[in-house]
Amino acid sequence: MPRKKSRPPTRRQRADARRNRGRILEAAREAFTRCGAEASLDDIARQAGVGAGTLYRHFPSREELLKAVYQTEIEKLAAAERRFAATLPPVAALRAWLLLFVETIAAKQVIAPALNALVENPKKVFESSHAQMAEALRSLVQRAIASGDIRSDLDPSDLLRALIGVAHVATTPDWQPSARRLVDILIAGSRPVIRRDVGRGR
Repeated sequence: MPRKKSRPPTRRQRADARRNRGRILEAAREAFTRCGAEASLDDIARQAGVGAGTLYRHFPSREELLKAVYQTEIEKLAAAERRFAATLPPVAALRAWLLLFVETIAAKQVIAPALNALVENPKKVFESSHAQMAEALRSLVQRAIASGDIRSDLDPSDLLRALIGVAHVATTPDWQPSARRLVDILIAGSRPVIRRDVGRGR
């Protein structure tokens, strides 16, 4: 007897699958940030409101889940750049993106080392994500320079190094408020220098 052909998934099933995947990734990001890369996958499934089987259908291994969380966070940064640029003034858009980057670092601190140990060739993952981040920030900085709100010699990579540096030297888990304050300091220090002639009657 010939086997019955399986029906292709309906539009609703595909939409449900996308929602499930999104909930799993959000729950995984929170769990990995809170508990480390060895957070329970069963707990992640429960937090996402799905069964363990659903989680494993989307992500057959911890490695695949870690990689997907990492890549999703970077994709959010890239999408945020376009959204902020379209809705906020240049400096406000740059500040909003840098604050979002601080949140991403928190997840990256846990996920990146685990990826480095688990993924066969993590260099490809990191190189791709770094290029996306650098391009997003470069675009925001160039827009702020063009508006005259930021000095023209600002190197976007200096902003990334400063924020990543705070995260790496942090000795307490509440380093994020310090990093957020640093964002405002970096923005203030990136303003154009106003030269004043002193003692010349001007």
